[in-house]
Amino acid sequence: MPPKAKADASALKALKQDLKTGALAPLYIFYGEESYLRDYYLGEMKKKLLPAGMEEFNLHTLSGKEFDVKKLQELVDCLPMMSQRTLIVVSDYDLFKGDKEALVRVLSDLPDYVCLVFVYDILEYKADARTKLAGVIKEKGRVVAFNRQGQNDLVDWISRRFRALDHDIGTEDAKYLMFLCGDLMNGLISEIGKIGAYAKGHRVTRADIDAVATPQLDAVVFQMTDAIAAGNFDRAASVLGDLFHMQEAPIKLLAVLGKQLRQLYSARLCLEGRKSAAYLMELWGMRNSYPAEKLMNAAKRFSLPWCRRAVIRCGEVDLAMKSTGADGEELLVALLMELATPAQE
Repeated sequence: MPPKAKADASALKALKQDLKTGALAPLYIFYGEESYLRDYYLGEMKKKLLPAGMEEFNLHTLSGKEFDVKKLQELVDCLPMMSQRTLIVVSDYDLFKGDKEALVRVLSDLPDYVCLVFVYDILEYKADARTKLAGVIKEKGRVVAFNRQGQNDLVDWISRRFRALDHDIGTEDAKYLMFLCGDLMNGLISEIGKIGAYAKGHRVTRADIDAVATPQLDAVVFQMTDAIAAGNFDRAASVLGDLFHMQEAPIKLLAVLGKQLRQLYSARLCLEGRKSAAYLMELWGMRNSYPAEKLMNAAKRFSLPWCRRAVIRCGEVDLAMKSTGADGEELLVALLMELATPAQE
């Protein structure tokens, strides 16, 4: 495990232990793209710290737009009411661009009754390790990254969510759901709810997923690539037509198609070099084995020269779209015809 990933896992483990023992630190920084987990653990902190019915007296919130150090100091000085601690949540404030000296003074002297959490949602958290502020944060609190979950953890979570709805799902179908709808929990939870309400049997099937799940753009474009691999131009054109009907911008569709063709080229090179799907996953930073395995299977139906030419043509069409003002839809259709015609050679 890379050092940063190891540190992130250690910080999350420490937060879980803090919640288990009830000994929450005076300062936390929550960031990362997995907002479902971030909100879940923030909710657990509220349960631990705030007695029922007293939340409005002991929970203080501040947005980055209205933040100033004096206001923060006022909230820090507010004593808890019928509770041992207060919880202060500051959303989307860039700690390292504000008055760092004033912040150092406040954070260095947080009372025992305060638990202060800086939450980064829209704003990206960028620490400056050279500053005194970074040292104070390290000394007084915990920086917790909520990253996208690994494949096995996410499959287990999907299974638990379906069990809560009195359904069951197989591992491969859970991976397919991740491929189709993305691997962020906030997006998946609504899809799981729809599928659970739709499925008639106890076991969720691939047909149940396809019937009601809303696929992400990458998955839809993958259907187009699959159709090209099978020599089914009509199917590929139908998928592209659906995307146009959904008013997806041609330049955006080309970007996704170009990425997938580069991945396909990589998969073909893996086959040439006798590499596995696991190598392709590592190469592209994939968390789910499903798309890697699909790419490896699809690459068997394409020659290496075809893959190389497809990547080059995507780049040329991208340049034409951006520099000539030509009709994007026409260029994409022409590219699709060009790709489909020799795919079986």
